[in-house]
Amino acid sequence: KMIQYFQKRTLKHLEDRKIRRTRLVSKEGHCNIEFGNMRYHKPLAFLMDFWTTVVEIRWRYVLFIFCGSFLSTWFFFALLWYSVAKNNGDLYVQNPPANHSFCVLNVQGLTSAFLFAVETQMTTGYGYRVPMDVCWTAVTLLSFQSSVAPLIMTCLCGVILAKISMPKKRAKTVSFSQTAVISKQGDNLCLHLRVANLRKSLLIGKQIYGKLLRTSVTPEGETVILDQVNIDFMVDAGKDNLFFICPLTLCHIIDKSSPFFEMSVDTLHKQDFELVVFLDSTTESTSSSCQVRTSFLPREIQWGYTFLPIISRSKEGKYKVDFSNFNKTKQVTTPHCTYCFYNEDAHLPVEFKGRVNQGFEGIEINDAADMTNM
Repeated sequence: KMIQYFQKRTLKHLEDRKIRRTRLVSKEGHCNIEFGNMRYHKPLAFLMDFWTTVVEIRWRYVLFIFCGSFLSTWFFFALLWYSVAKNNGDLYVQNPPANHSFCVLNVQGLTSAFLFAVETQMTTGYGYRVPMDVCWTAVTLLSFQSSVAPLIMTCLCGVILAKISMPKKRAKTVSFSQTAVISKQGDNLCLHLRVANLRKSLLIGKQIYGKLLRTSVTPEGETVILDQVNIDFMVDAGKDNLFFICPLTLCHIIDKSSPFFEMSVDTLHKQDFELVVFLDSTTESTSSSCQVRTSFLPREIQWGYTFLPIISRSKEGKYKVDFSNFNKTKQVTTPHCTYCFYNEDAHLPVEFKGRVNQGFEGIEINDAADMTNM
């Protein structure tokens, strides 16, 4: 049993890994696409857009650039201070005379020059090592380093601040349901999915829409790998100006203009498409725009199911959201295809077209039928 359990877990892991690779957009919103032969198309484009490149790279590279920038500038100015001291004869190995005019006091070598460069760039005062006003070279170098140091610190701190406040982090607190369902809602057959804002701060200016990605063939015979079909979503309150304070159930009406109109419970999971859902909004606290996205494969759409309720009200009159039922569904009565739902004649039996049996004889009974007690 233990071996069978691990075999099932391994097969499930490999299957899930294969599905993740075939997705264009993962459940977390990451795009699974690879750019090839970039060297043939503007190879210096990323260097020209240096700020965006630095902000979007991984944290380990940002920290490496942060530390490397300070160390490189300290070492660079240490070489300059060492050159100034050596050219002026300030080093002890040069045996300066008693009446020698120093450019920098107590700079004895490259190590002390490095410490002096760090002290000049990171502090506002001096201690054991002091620049002298009699040397114009030292004054010029001191002014140059004091001008460059704030610029470097400002750029690096700006990168750190921009990376911390990226809208992608706010998108982590907006969650979509793991599956979508198809069931009846009023007089329509609808595709439903859920979205929840895990923070109490609101998202304003929301826009919800979807794209159905599939491979199609044009009338001219051209194969379009990523053919995009618009999917409109709405909630009971309308399509725009949503009050996103609690989880919402998004609804797409399956009508003749919907790409789901030709599908049924038997053919849905045999289809080859990917439904990508987008939520564009603005964060109330930072006024920054963010986009949340997820995707659904045919196997992640349940026909004939609906979501369990998650909003309730306590005895004290307080509203509660039970996230344990966020992804849970239950089976409901649903037509097996859209055509059957919108055409009631499809449910009726066809007209009987048989022949009358000529050998059948009818008899007439005059007595009243006896009542039989069961």
